[in-house]
Amino acid sequence: MSLYILYLYQIQNRIEDDINALVLPAYNLDIDSSKLESTNELKTISLIQNQYHRYGELNNGRYCSDTMAELVSYFIGCSMGRFSLYSPGLNFTSSIQVPSNSGDTNFPVDDDGIIPLASEEWLFEDDATIRFREFVKTVWGEEHLSENLEFVAESLCLDAIKSKKNESSMDTIRRYFSTQFYKDHLKTYKKRPIYWLFSSGKEKAFECLVYLHRYNESTLARMRTEYVTPLMGKMEAQHKLQSELEQSASSTAEKKRLQKEIKSIEKKQTELRAFDEELKHLAEMKISIDL
Repeated sequence: MSLYILYLYQIQNRIEDDINALVLPAYNLDIDSSKLESTNELKTISLIQNQYHRYGELNNGRYCSDTMAELVSYFIGCSMGRFSLYSPGLNFTSSIQVPSNSGDTNFPVDDDGIIPLASEEWLFEDDATIRFREFVKTVWGEEHLSENLEFVAESLCLDAIKSKKNESSMDTIRRYFSTQFYKDHLKTYKKRPIYWLFSSGKEKAFECLVYLHRYNESTLARMRTEYVTPLMGKMEAQHKLQSELEQSASSTAEKKRLQKEIKSIEKKQTELRAFDEELKHLAEMKISIDL
């Protein structure tokens, strides 16, 4: 990468010399252009690939991590319909448009522009992490899917998030979505997000992204009926299962672990019920926005 940037630096210097050769005689400036020295430094070349400009130094680890974070952001855009694997530029940026899946049969646009950010796999069948796996599979194929997911996870751990011992690649990617993605998104768009985060609270019982340009007055109602209400049922079933396991636990350590998990579920249930009530109230208002 550093050799590539140096090559670009040399090209830019040559372009500057060519400009001097044209401008000086045009303005009758009595200066020998061949004796002018370029004032451009490597760090002033404002290309996103130029690590010297981006970070002030050569930093392959951070660059690799940031690149994977950008890939994840692009994936969210493809899922929402903002971008397409099959056409360049912005694809869906107006609330009066209907997203088209033409050509995107292998990786279709999410049907409601609502994507859950679940911290655990059992919560949703189509959360961001599961959809990302399908995205990588669609783009790069199934043969090297595990290797590619591992590369994404390892790259994110170079700077975006800290690595965790014995954590699978999918769990690492899930943790990035759950804890860091939205922070990076806010930073990228200078606190003017394209995707809005809806959260039930500090327990993160429910969180999802909504694409700004696909929000409409029925979005909150759909969020409640399609995601929050079913999630409440799943949490109740999980609470019942963990309680039964706790009753039959054969060791004290296992019993304590299950009790801790049950307590966590109960906190999330309390938070989710309060969120559901608030969401119901707001959904009935049928709030619309004028972009």
